[in-house]
Amino acid sequence: MKYLIKSANVYIDNSFSSVDLFVDSGCIVSIGQDLTISDATVISAQGLTVFPGFTDVHVHLREPGFSYKETVASGTLAAAKGGYTNVCTMPNLKPCPDSVEHLSRQLEIIKRGAKVHVYPFGTITVGENGETLSDMDGMAKDVIGFSDDGRGVQNQNIMLAAMEKAKALGKIISAHCEDNSLLFGGYIHDGEYAKLHGHRGICSESEWGPIKRDIGLVKKSGCKYHVCHISTKESVQLIREAKAQGVDITCETGPHYLTMNDMMLKEDGRFKMNPPIRSEEDRLALIEGIKDGTIDVIATDHAPHSAEEKSKGLEKSAMGVVGLETAFAVCYTKLVKTGIITLEKLVELLNVNARMRFGIGTEIKVGAPADLTLFNLNERFTVKKEDFVSLGKASPFEGEELFGRCKITFVNGQIVYSEI
Repeated sequence: MKYLIKSANVYIDNSFSSVDLFVDSGCIVSIGQDLTISDATVISAQGLTVFPGFTDVHVHLREPGFSYKETVASGTLAAAKGGYTNVCTMPNLKPCPDSVEHLSRQLEIIKRGAKVHVYPFGTITVGENGETLSDMDGMAKDVIGFSDDGRGVQNQNIMLAAMEKAKALGKIISAHCEDNSLLFGGYIHDGEYAKLHGHRGICSESEWGPIKRDIGLVKKSGCKYHVCHISTKESVQLIREAKAQGVDITCETGPHYLTMNDMMLKEDGRFKMNPPIRSEEDRLALIEGIKDGTIDVIATDHAPHSAEEKSKGLEKSAMGVVGLETAFAVCYTKLVKTGIITLEKLVELLNVNARMRFGIGTEIKVGAPADLTLFNLNERFTVKKEDFVSLGKASPFEGEELFGRCKITFVNGQIVYSEI
């Protein structure tokens, strides 16, 4: 199909321009004013903003093994609805991708059902048991990197060996940093809300302690190292200092950590995730982290569960919330419209920096793949779980009114989601 996108506000070279885009054979063929293509399908984009498709480096698509929570098909449709054209899927599956054989099962499901580009992580250890390295050599050509997401690697010797192997393979380690010895059965932040309501808390050191350890290991190994879903002020400062020292480190945080604090919690499983929503002091430190470049990427940690698994309150519900369909709107409404960051900065956090670090995603230029998303930034909508295409429905933003609605998403020049 040929498409002519007319009169859009388009993100090109770190700024916005009112231009037309001609898309043919999966690529952007021309960019200019008043383009006319006789046999193209015309999309009138007056009032719409065109971004390069967003990249989420941390999602859970739940297949194989947990398709009652989410499928590759439903999860990638949710991604497309949220403006994402690239997602990196985490390996806590059944079987988890710890060998070529297990990874091949996942790759076949992705090939069959994905609506957007999907890049799987392989595990760091066999079965994510933290004890024996996975077949990193065998999987390397088919994975974006290695992670034991959902579990921290407790043994520093195993982590160092993984980093050295990843370095030799030219792959990134994407680390879930959590010290199990400091959890004590906690399930929300060890802060004011936990004290007021009699909940067991998760201390901040359980996150920043392993980050501190791993920074030392990165200095020894020289590997590319990325920290998943940081949530504490100490984590921000450790990573800031490590970057200043030249350590090859990047990190991500999520929309909920940037826009909520623990005093906004309710006695509802849709507010439960790991790491937990922390204090206002932590939230403000994360804001400073995205503003000064310490935090590179906003990732959703989209983690769908069944309604039953999320219906048991803060203590007993499963950890994890969905985010692909709301992430842009949450960040645009609460960070851009409030003047905390610019729209250009938000694109860096959702596209540019992931492209620089992970080598995935694209930009809007002639010859580039037509992975595009069109948004109406002025359109308001209320977050309703019944509107989600994800099988997971638990969102801490349920009932909130947000700005910025995705109207069309293209992947390789084909429309994979449309509200027009």
